[in-house]
Amino acid sequence: MNKFVYMFDEGNGSQKELLGGKGANLAEMTRIGLPVPFGFTISTNACNAYYDAGKTLPTEIEQQVLESLTKLEEKTGKTLGNPANPLLVSVRSGAVHSMPGMMDTVLNLGMNDETVVGMAKLTNNERFAYDSYRRFIQMFSDVVLKVDSFYFEQYLEEVREEKGYSSDPEMNAGDWKEVIKGYKEIVKKHADRTFPEDPKEQLFLSIRAVFDSWNNQRAIVYRKLHKIPGHLGTAVNIQSMVFGNMGNDSGTGVAFTRNPSTGENKLYGEYLINAQGEDVVAGIRTPQPIVTLQNEMPEVYEQFSRTCNLLEKHYQDMQDIEFTVESGKLFILQTRTGKRTAQAAITIAVELVNENIITKEEALLRVDPDQLNQLLHRRIDDSYTRTPLAKGLPASPGAAIGKVVFDADDAEKFAKEEQKVILVRPETTPDDIHGIVAAEATVTSRGGMTSHAAVVARGMGKACICGCESLKIDLAGKQFRVGDTVVNEGDIITIDGSTGEIFIGEIPMIEPELSEEFQILLAWADEVRKLGVRANADNPTDAKKAVEFGAGGIGLCRTEHMFMDATRIPIVQEMILAETYEDREIALSKLLPMQQEDFEGIFEAMQGHPVTIRLLDPPLHEFLPDKDELLVEVTKLQITDPDSDELQEKEQLLRKVRQLHEFNPMLGHRGCRLGMSYPEIYVMQAKAIFYAIAKVKEKGMTVKPEIMIPLVGHVNELKQMRQLVINAGERVKEETGVEFDYLIGTMIEVPRAALTADQIAEEADFFSFGTNDLTQTTFGYSRDDAEGKFLQSYIEHKVLPENPFASLDQQGVGKLVKAGVQLGRATKPNLKTGICGEHGGEKSSIQFCHDVGLDYVSCSPYRVPLARLAAAQATIKSEQKQLVN
Repeated sequence: MNKFVYMFDEGNGSQKELLGGKGANLAEMTRIGLPVPFGFTISTNACNAYYDAGKTLPTEIEQQVLESLTKLEEKTGKTLGNPANPLLVSVRSGAVHSMPGMMDTVLNLGMNDETVVGMAKLTNNERFAYDSYRRFIQMFSDVVLKVDSFYFEQYLEEVREEKGYSSDPEMNAGDWKEVIKGYKEIVKKHADRTFPEDPKEQLFLSIRAVFDSWNNQRAIVYRKLHKIPGHLGTAVNIQSMVFGNMGNDSGTGVAFTRNPSTGENKLYGEYLINAQGEDVVAGIRTPQPIVTLQNEMPEVYEQFSRTCNLLEKHYQDMQDIEFTVESGKLFILQTRTGKRTAQAAITIAVELVNENIITKEEALLRVDPDQLNQLLHRRIDDSYTRTPLAKGLPASPGAAIGKVVFDADDAEKFAKEEQKVILVRPETTPDDIHGIVAAEATVTSRGGMTSHAAVVARGMGKACICGCESLKIDLAGKQFRVGDTVVNEGDIITIDGSTGEIFIGEIPMIEPELSEEFQILLAWADEVRKLGVRANADNPTDAKKAVEFGAGGIGLCRTEHMFMDATRIPIVQEMILAETYEDREIALSKLLPMQQEDFEGIFEAMQGHPVTIRLLDPPLHEFLPDKDELLVEVTKLQITDPDSDELQEKEQLLRKVRQLHEFNPMLGHRGCRLGMSYPEIYVMQAKAIFYAIAKVKEKGMTVKPEIMIPLVGHVNELKQMRQLVINAGERVKEETGVEFDYLIGTMIEVPRAALTADQIAEEADFFSFGTNDLTQTTFGYSRDDAEGKFLQSYIEHKVLPENPFASLDQQGVGKLVKAGVQLGRATKPNLKTGICGEHGGEKSSIQFCHDVGLDYVSCSPYRVPLARLAAAQATIKSEQKQLVN
């Protein structure tokens, strides 16, 4: 018989794949002797068996659950359903990877009309017993019977108002009995059945509901967002209940061993007196900071503090801990590696190295490169005189500007229309995750620093403010008030997630600054990594930013971007419209000094680092007006002013646009094909580069230029273009007397180039793989069409594992890259190779580039720190793999 169920004392922390993260940690904490309420875990294998059996619980799993339940009853001395001494349990999900709030939980299971009486006698607290029972009915009905919590909340509010109460603690035992009766009527009406009284029926229905929640919408969205595989399944943890709502010597809380926003080595968290665990994260009551527990329950705080230190040292990382105090006794319900902001991740990693808890290599692996984007964006300008409208809890750092929306669906809809929005809610639930993803930031009027909105936003690196109680939100009217100020849907606000402040209108932002710990971590990354990191930069400003972020050169300077300036477009159009070689040369002579000035600025900014300059690549029609718009203008002029000079000019322009129009520009007259047809364009660019080199060298500066011929598919194309560049260099050398040291290479962007790389390498000093176009030509996809029309559907239906334009398709496009490197180096063993484009700043693509032996990756300046860290991680992981093998 397969083993599907494990008691807590049978497992350990290394069994996350089997027991889920929560189950493995409960087992580990039990093993090291912490005060963990006893229980058992139904494994992830059982979840998969449940789905394999058509969402039916196999008999052998049911049998093992009952056997484990008997062991739990023996251990606790309590029996499920026994009115004299009832065992109550929690039923919680526990996936392999932490998915906070995405799946379902049931507390107080085992309560019915008989056991509630027994609980009241045992605890001598009738109010507590009936409060626990009504909580169970509501939670079980919501999770298992699919009766929306709204009906229960609405009814409870009506009862409170009728009795003149403002909060739940004012309700007495008699009030709760009345509520329970009403709740059961709600169940009968909306679930079309009576509330189940049999605790074992409750248990198995709850287990099935937790397994079902693995594939609920919010869990699927979360998995997709965090790239968690769908085949893993979830475990279910059955744990004996302890109660934080037994009076003022009881409570419940969530705490982190270090501050998850800043990384400060200080206990951080919240708790509620006389409450159950769900109350803290549900956002219905605003909790107290953990430090005040020192005054409320000094002995418990001291024990909890010691436990936190023990857990952090044991797991060698910052922990997120759930705890309950029952009648003055501390219980640890869960520990897991705490989610944190990018800044906190860096600070904690560096400090753990300084505390001799982990190595530098472990610290580098602790920080997710994708998180670094959080640190490389704008924040509110400190010099701006700020008058906040309201202030809440600073739940997740960063600043954001956007239009106010009050519904997650609206946030998603407006974001798709490229409108920036801020989601404002009383509190968020896991069902709002798609709105939090779509919004620039989230604001809630209730809840604390460990509420759903706070945890999810921090994990995404989005700004968030919680517990802003001065916001009086009217969801139906789509507005909120702060005093006399009314803010309607669509109004623009600015929020500062680092201070908790909300402002009316748009406030100026400033560029980010990198912390000392960030610089230390990246310095460690540079010591370890073998892969070079360059930046894509088309102007001196971007080049300076690239150097600031630690780029070791420019891997792609797109010269066509230099022509897009409003003052240059007319000259470019003059060049394109030229009917003769002489007329084209006149226009090119005007563009040459402009290009030269750009190159000088870039060379100076790069301070002797290599600069790869790609000669003109896009089709010429991209510099001309839109054909359809021009046709409309010509037609209007033919009707209104048929004899005008303007009409003649427009007609001439239209003829040229039609002449240059291409049915498939990506495969048309661009790249080196343009240079072959109009060599004078490439000659002008090459001369501008050489003149710039000469000028910068006169200033005593080092220049390392690499001239790249784009879109080569045949060695003969590169052979001709190479000679063209060499000839231009010789002419400038004769004029200036300056010797030039430079490389000429090509961009591998079409499959034929990769497959004939051994021939092309004869004429190339370097290869740069343009993996965006190589992906388009390998798949036969136009990126703009694919992403806008069918690519997302392909990913959702698992036709493709992910977007190949965001993460390199290693099985297809990757094979071409690998073949190109191997064939090229067979001809020239020291051939320099790299990639440029978005893949150069994506961590799994960077790992691939390391593995196939590229010399460098190139990405946007703001992704350079990410690439430096990912390159170091690639080196460490490869070395670890070699040790295992």
